[in-house]
Amino acid sequence: MTTTDPGHLPGPITDRPRPARIALVDVARGVALVAMFIYHFAWDLSFFRLITTDIVAHQGWKWFAHGIAGSFLALVGVSLVLASRDGLDRAGFLSRLAFVAGGAALVTAGTYAFMPDAYVFFGILHHIAVASVLALPFLVLPLLAVAGAAITAFTLPALLRHPLLDSDLLLWLGLSDRPINSGDFVPLFPWFGCVLAGVVLARLVLARGGEARLAAVPTEAPPARLLGWMGRHSLPIYLIHQPVFIGLLSAVVWLFPAAVQPRPAAFDPQVRPFIAACVQSCTANGQDRDLCQDACDCTVDGLKRDRLWSQALGGQMSTAERNRVAEIARVCLRGE
Repeated sequence: MTTTDPGHLPGPITDRPRPARIALVDVARGVALVAMFIYHFAWDLSFFRLITTDIVAHQGWKWFAHGIAGSFLALVGVSLVLASRDGLDRAGFLSRLAFVAGGAALVTAGTYAFMPDAYVFFGILHHIAVASVLALPFLVLPLLAVAGAAITAFTLPALLRHPLLDSDLLLWLGLSDRPINSGDFVPLFPWFGCVLAGVVLARLVLARGGEARLAAVPTEAPPARLLGWMGRHSLPIYLIHQPVFIGLLSAVVWLFPAAVQPRPAAFDPQVRPFIAACVQSCTANGQDRDLCQDACDCTVDGLKRDRLWSQALGGQMSTAERNRVAEIARVCLRGE
């Protein structure tokens, strides 16, 4: 059996040392970390109201965040293949898994203390821990089966819906229609598809003798060396960077309170789930997402203006009030 066979691991799971790292993969992980710093710093500026943009609701920032998460998860798949090309180091794998799972637990505890209404119960680290285990069989399955599983993972949220999946215990699967209010939510589906895509990519590269070419890519320039170092220490950097950002911005808010911007209505923790549900209902009827976002924002303003907001949240409205809410929504959707 050769090391370039795409359908099998080169050997059994062992306790042997890991094969040599490929510096380019560490550099790619470092680039993803830098992008994550940019997004999280912008998120923190928004949270502390040092900027008026609501990063969570802004479509461009959403796509940026999705690209970062997808990059990290694809690199998880790539790294699993590379780490197992001479036989999976069982002790190293379990040690790394415990480290990631412990980091995920710290993120949940820290965010619950900091923002209990939107704490992280299944974020990127939670996903990496679960996906690292689920991906192991795909290191040995035929490549076409792995590619098919990746496509299934990407499409499953659009194909599978059932009221049972709305249970709190199953929200991490990503198959619920319920609006999720969390600082970082990376459910199993469709995101596991990114991990499997990384597995497919790495196995294809190894099958075509690409390991030597990857290892030969120069990474000795100072920026690349810095990015590579960051990539090799990505987990501690991930755990440390947000407390540092939050500490710095807390000091800015304390020293310069005049810099704090008025909070738009969409920042209200009660408003975000309402708008998310409103946009989902609107787009399900075939409307453009941006139009729906504007209409739902407008509807919230109209409900508050007409003092119907609390009734709308509680679902306790008279027939006349329901008719008025429907009229506000229609006017907003027409853009009047």
